[in-house]
Amino acid sequence: MAEKRFIMNAGRTTKQGQQINVGKDHAAYQAIVSTVTMNPEDMKALGITQGGTIRVKSECGEANFLCQEGKVPEGMLFVPYGPPTCHLMGQKTDGTGMPTSKGWEVEVEPVAAEGSETLK
Repeated sequence: MAEKRFIMNAGRTTKQGQQINVGKDHAAYQAIVSTVTMNPEDMKALGITQGGTIRVKSECGEANFLCQEGKVPEGMLFVPYGPPTCHLMGQKTDGTGMPTSKGWEVEVEPVAAEGSETLK
């Protein structure tokens, strides 16, 4: 299946903020920052099921995420900041001290489950 282009936005969530107390290495925190929210129609178009894995590629790098349905506009992704998003960010900060984290143009492709040659 071919890749599809999306606009990706990263940000903080309240659940992520609550989990920071247990540490960034805790499984619950890692699950939050490794899950991307996508419009259900986009998921259907790409053949991605709830909890499926996608590969997201930016001009700076790539990372894999679990995918969940959510209330985001078609053509857009949301993911909480975390180690996976750092693989997608550039190093330029335009003097702000923070790399651009909103409005990234990314490519998304489904990742086949282990032991599976194709996605359905």
